[in-house]
Amino acid sequence: MYEKKDKKNAEEKPRLTSLAELGEFGLIDRLTRNVEIYHPETLRGIGDDAAVIDAGDDVMLFSTDLLVEGIHFDLTYMPFKHLGYKAAVVNISDIAAMNGVPRQMTVSLAVSSRFSAEALDELYAGILMACNKYRVDLVGGDTTSNVKGLTISVSILGVAKKDEVVYRSGARQGDLLCVSGDLGSAYIGLLVLEREKSVFHVDPNMQPELSGFDYQIGRQLKPEARTDIRNLLIGLGVKPTSMIDISDGLASEILHICKQSDVGCKLFEAKIPMDEYTRELAKEYKIIPSVAALSGGEDYELLFTVPQTDYEKIRDVGGISIIGHMTAAAEGKNMITPDGKSIPIKAQGWDGMKDR
Repeated sequence: MYEKKDKKNAEEKPRLTSLAELGEFGLIDRLTRNVEIYHPETLRGIGDDAAVIDAGDDVMLFSTDLLVEGIHFDLTYMPFKHLGYKAAVVNISDIAAMNGVPRQMTVSLAVSSRFSAEALDELYAGILMACNKYRVDLVGGDTTSNVKGLTISVSILGVAKKDEVVYRSGARQGDLLCVSGDLGSAYIGLLVLEREKSVFHVDPNMQPELSGFDYQIGRQLKPEARTDIRNLLIGLGVKPTSMIDISDGLASEILHICKQSDVGCKLFEAKIPMDEYTRELAKEYKIIPSVAALSGGEDYELLFTVPQTDYEKIRDVGGISIIGHMTAAAEGKNMITPDGKSIPIKAQGWDGMKDR
């Protein structure tokens, strides 16, 4: 009797949804679908690079990131000082993506007993190095033990004028699609580091061959936040209509802007800015160079849109590339190849919920 009952219960058990099936952003949408905003000073909550809180003449920007050993970083080749610097910078980049100025930061750690106090000294040296460079106050945090590994949680506050803050949702049909710097080098740097890690596992006596890859490895281990873009654009008399930082790959970020702004886009593959040696290295790894830019991630450059009327102001500015334009949503999100073919843009970059 009991066996029959158990069998029936097993048959009636509902199918559970795996996190990998949802993906990171699908999971966020699911978990936050019933979120309600109770306070009028909360101007923008979930769905942008930072939350936006009314603070009188200004707005307060708030963002947080979680970095987990084995998922977001590998201590085989990531020095603690670089890890601390990067943990701070990726949060500072979120404030830059809102056209704001970073001000205060908290850092919390969950750390296992396999780490020494000296290792954490190095981690904080990197955090403080970033705080000094970007003029951010480290104002608090928390520490606790961890059964295994290291987890870092960083939260950051920033500020912006109400009429200066930029969201992902402001792009309009006809706006120019622009990006700062160059893309894809951080991903290629990661491939170089992973290659040398594999060699090390085969022969621990081998010395890593990293010479000649300084730029690519630097982009991976020590990225910089583009806080300079705000002042550059102000000096040009240009205010972006939308903006996002490139953490998960160009394709993913373009799709975020399109979704939040309810527009489509045309991205021209030949216009994607890349370091020439990065292009060569991508080919050596049998990767189409543009794929490294579209899906690699961790460049922390800024992707933004501006009105067509600002074309003359921005077209010849060093370090900024016009890579396409926004279209009606019905036209889709497409990349135009050098031979004129139109390919739908798909997000194949970083997804924190994928099985690893």
